[in-house]
Amino acid sequence: MPPRRAGAGGGDTTAFFAATLVLWAVSVGFEIGARGRRELAAVAAGFAFFQAANTAVRAAVSRDPLFVNTAVSLLHSSLTSASVVFVLLCRWRKKGLENMFEHEELVGSSWVGAYSALCFSCGYFAYDQLDMLRYRLYSGWIPGILMHHLILLICFTLALYRNVTINYLILSLVCEMHSIFLHIRKVRRMAGFRDFNRKMVKLEWILNWSTFLTARVICHILITYKLITDAHKFDKGIELPLALFGMAGMNVLNISLGLDLFKAFARERNQQVHQD
Repeated sequence: MPPRRAGAGGGDTTAFFAATLVLWAVSVGFEIGARGRRELAAVAAGFAFFQAANTAVRAAVSRDPLFVNTAVSLLHSSLTSASVVFVLLCRWRKKGLENMFEHEELVGSSWVGAYSALCFSCGYFAYDQLDMLRYRLYSGWIPGILMHHLILLICFTLALYRNVTINYLILSLVCEMHSIFLHIRKVRRMAGFRDFNRKMVKLEWILNWSTFLTARVICHILITYKLITDAHKFDKGIELPLALFGMAGMNVLNISLGLDLFKAFARERNQQVHQD
């Protein structure tokens, strides 16, 4: 649902998330510049690409911060979904489905294109965090969307640094297929198309709910289940606690998102009933 601009009491929230974003940027810059991790340059490339897309939309379509942010988010969801499908198809064509979801495959290796796709998406989440902080496109003292991005930045970045659980994280990005329809709904409503009885709107809601359940809820539950059942196979270290923390956060946020989605669905349906 479209975030509201934060009120005057959001100063502490902005300061906290801005500070974490600065620390993240310094950390990535150090890894690339001082430690020679050139493969992480794709993170900076992702940030720059989506910032350029933001500038292009702002110049050519609309200067409304919420519309621009949503349009760029739709671009990210579409590109990431295509990237995830590409990575999975390449793995399937190369080796088939055999051992695809084995512990060693998910934790210790990286499918073709997976590392770069994760870097690029990581850059997007940093860009989006900055954009929402800049224009106050969030609500509440502990905004779910900012927490979502912070959790992903922590999990993604540490995994990229250590080059572990890359394939697990690629599977977690399957949820971007649902995000496509979330963003389409926002753009559609901002463009003034709110007739619930239109066939395209009904189809949009069908796809919204079906991808929410399959690509987001079920997918994340299965990943969490896999992590728990394979817990004894992890080496002692940060990988398992971090993965469980990240998925716990995602599952909690999915519940919140589901409630918001249901409220939005009911509101649109009720508005149409009153109009009729």
